[in-house]
Amino acid sequence: MIFVNGYPVETAQISGFKSLTPTQKQVGEKLQKSRESFYYTSPHQFLFEVVMRTNIVAAANGMRDSGAGFATFVNSRCNPQYWRRTAYGGFLLRSDVRPSDAISDIFINGKRYGFECTTAIMIMMYKAILETIGAGMFDQLFNGLLLYSTEHDEDLQIIAVPSGDSLPGDVRYVKNPEHHPNTPQWQGENLIDLGNGQFFGHGIGTGTIGEVIDVLNQKRMPGATVSAFLTAEIIRPNYRLMSEYTRHPIRRLLGGVI
Repeated sequence: MIFVNGYPVETAQISGFKSLTPTQKQVGEKLQKSRESFYYTSPHQFLFEVVMRTNIVAAANGMRDSGAGFATFVNSRCNPQYWRRTAYGGFLLRSDVRPSDAISDIFINGKRYGFECTTAIMIMMYKAILETIGAGMFDQLFNGLLLYSTEHDEDLQIIAVPSGDSLPGDVRYVKNPEHHPNTPQWQGENLIDLGNGQFFGHGIGTGTIGEVIDVLNQKRMPGATVSAFLTAEIIRPNYRLMSEYTRHPIRRLLGGVI
């Protein structure tokens, strides 16, 4: 359900909704029909969330098609034209390139990259916010990027929701509690909800939750009896805070609720 200024509204009542693309409208309708309650102080906040969620899904599909490989931190690789590989396997933005160009390069020259699934999630989030706010604003906010596991710039506002409806663009996690000790990279898989019953996980690809669980169950230790399972927690950007970037491009929003 959607609330604007404390009142429940239908998507058709929200100014600007009719101008969205068909895909964006579908995302907006899913928010409307969700059992969760989504609160906004302005139509702008709602529209921003719809657009960015759509861009997260597009980023997941783009990564799937980019040719970027799966690699552990020890074996990670990147394009040295844009990134410096750190000793622990992260990617640090070169000082002489634009952040927007460096993020875009991962999707253009994916075969030059290899990273694990948590880093992939952060990359897809950066790509989505880039497409949502534009290169100029992105470059002001995200200079000095480090891509490493769940590390992220403070302007990429990420929150954890204990439980709720899985919606397009949400990050889900399938845990594999009895993974083989020799392959810790298969202790679980981070996934992007694509909104059509399909999920994308870097290293596994696109499939249903059941199919992801089947893959992880094949990566368990001998004699394992506990199946991999979808955890309840949902990770998503704080869309309401980040919507202000389109109005205050260099303002850092470090807490509170807009």
